[in-house]
Amino acid sequence: MKNFAMIGAAGYIAPRHMQAIKATGNRLVAALDPNDSVGIIDSYFPDADFFTEFERFDRHIDKLRRQRDEQKVDYVSICSPNYLHDSHMRFALRSGADAICEKPIVLNPWNIDGLLEIEKDTGRRINTILQLRVHPSIVALREKVQAENREHKHEVDLTYITSRGHWYLQSWKGDEKKSGGIATNIGVHFYDMLHFIFGELQDNVVHHSDATSAAGYLEYEKARVRWFLSVDYRYVPDSAKAEGQRTYRSITVDGEEIEFSGGFTDLHTRSYEEILAGRGYGLEANRVAIETVAHIRNAEPLGLTGDYHPFLER
Repeated sequence: MKNFAMIGAAGYIAPRHMQAIKATGNRLVAALDPNDSVGIIDSYFPDADFFTEFERFDRHIDKLRRQRDEQKVDYVSICSPNYLHDSHMRFALRSGADAICEKPIVLNPWNIDGLLEIEKDTGRRINTILQLRVHPSIVALREKVQAENREHKHEVDLTYITSRGHWYLQSWKGDEKKSGGIATNIGVHFYDMLHFIFGELQDNVVHHSDATSAAGYLEYEKARVRWFLSVDYRYVPDSAKAEGQRTYRSITVDGEEIEFSGGFTDLHTRSYEEILAGRGYGLEANRVAIETVAHIRNAEPLGLTGDYHPFLER
């Protein structure tokens, strides 16, 4: 049984990490969040110590490190806002623990280089949640694509709309300096998935970008991809709205829909199983996706020119 600590216990994604820690037979011994609305902990680890101040959390983790081996923290799960991931991973490694960090691991690719140095200095490891890499449908598609010997690239359309209310832009997620912007916050795992399936990135064009939606074109070794991401409910297709849905997710490859809407709830547990078995995805596995979102964030949108996603015509 391994000991876990968690940073960002009140966050949206934290319960999936708590579930994964419990499902893999381990225990959460300490958690931190400036927000004390963390009653969800009682469903998983009611005996975990909880802190709202980083300084007291830091002291507690250090005390555990100096006690018997069975008390020290082995892993720190990081579910904090995107812009704090870098600092919190450094804290984990300096505390003698490995890190398990939510996406995006960092906001800029050069941050990866600094973290590689910390790994080397401490001898500890950073693991990341790239959950789509363990999704059965995505794994099967990758194996199919890798086995092909075809002359032309696949034609791919990626559409993801996850509706958010007015709170979104008032939170840290609406601040590009903290979240990295819409493509980084809700899209980084999709860009990693595309790289995972279709190979190295060759071209990256942005057609549209604002606070609630973004769209562009990506070309990989084995695919040409038009993509559209949004948190604006207005973009949800009428057919989905009629069924009461506020989220729309679609990936078509050569006009054929790839069904991967199911199976999302246990992907964090699968990721933890791989990490605990020594097969987790590390820093370098994230580099292409982070380079992709950093370019999207800083590129000048071209508008309705070239091979753009059809949702932009709305």
